[in-house]
Amino acid sequence: MAFHEQILKDNNGNELGVFLPISDYEKMLQQIEELEDIKDFDEARAKNEETILLKEAIKLRKRKNG
Repeated sequence: MAFHEQILKDNNGNELGVFLPISDYEKMLQQIEELEDIKDFDEARAKNEETILLKEAIKLRKRKNG
């Protein structure tokens, strides 16, 4: 994905920051969230723990909490 960033510089040419259009910024945030989800999934899968269906987890929780 191409971003349309502008580099902000001081009078000496030192780079100070980056300006992004809001649409590019929002796309970047979405990509970061997706990468975090993938990382979390990979970490959970690496644990090799027993899994149950969401429906079962909800039933168990309802039984536990009344």
